[in-house]
Amino acid sequence: MSAPRIIVTRKLPDAVEARLKRHFTVALNPHDKLFTREKMIAAMQNADGMLVAVGDPLDAEIMQAAGKRRVQILANFGVGTNHIDLEAAEEHGIHITNTPDVLTDATADIALTLMLNVTRRTWMHETRLRRGEWGGFSLIDGLGTSLQGKTLGIIGMGRIGTAVALRAYYGFGMKVVYFNRSKIEVQRIPGAQRMDTIEDLIETSDIISLHCPGGEANRGLLSANRIALMKPTAYLINTARGDIVDEPALVSALLAGKIAGAGLDVFAKEPRVPNALRELENVCLLPHIGSATVETRTAMGMAATANLVAHFAGKPLPNKV
Repeated sequence: MSAPRIIVTRKLPDAVEARLKRHFTVALNPHDKLFTREKMIAAMQNADGMLVAVGDPLDAEIMQAAGKRRVQILANFGVGTNHIDLEAAEEHGIHITNTPDVLTDATADIALTLMLNVTRRTWMHETRLRRGEWGGFSLIDGLGTSLQGKTLGIIGMGRIGTAVALRAYYGFGMKVVYFNRSKIEVQRIPGAQRMDTIEDLIETSDIISLHCPGGEANRGLLSANRIALMKPTAYLINTARGDIVDEPALVSALLAGKIAGAGLDVFAKEPRVPNALRELENVCLLPHIGSATVETRTAMGMAATANLVAHFAGKPLPNKV
């Protein structure tokens, strides 16, 4: 019997592609060129399974594949699945898996990177230096803000939110408050306070860090009204999904100086980033690199592969969504 055919929509780390080849008949994407809708539908018709990633739109029409769907499983390279129509997948009997746990530390590190960069204004200073605009050491020019003693508000106290809170508390002596839809108590951070509402958290926090899933349930969670509640000295950090934030409202608040700054690794309409954001000096912008380490991306690929192997071996899926 021939091995199941797997189509991979993105270029993967070499070790992951080698493992896929050992188990399956694989069609890889060596040039990392995004699939068109037509190519995505064709893949659904001509593969037993697919390994997909954020940026691959998998809506009801693609799932239906003109009535000729062959794919049994979509192994998502990542935790978030807001690019996949989960209801359509269930309707068509397509299994969806993801890769939790393995990217927690890398993403938490990027959240702290953004906090440090935006509060210490490192992007502004480096840009001026690279342009030859640095006039020498100054005691008062471009002063930033310390993290020590500040209050960090975490929205979404899951694996990544908790990892960020631990780094902030033990590494920088920050106070931690958090909001989570399910009522959880955080034992590892002395004094961590669960807030009853997002509004309470926003009004309390000096830095707000978002760690909740994207998709319809949380679209626009940080609305214009909620952004308006932020302190004028507060910063927003987002390493979750761009659609969680009302991006035009955030841009307006930044332009008007109603909040101090923002550190963003994700955007509402990736890879498009509003020109207004790119021109501001009080923001730090990264191109969705929260999990972008060799170790983490390899582990994510191995986890996605393990889901595929389990499915075609008739075993329980390690990370079924």
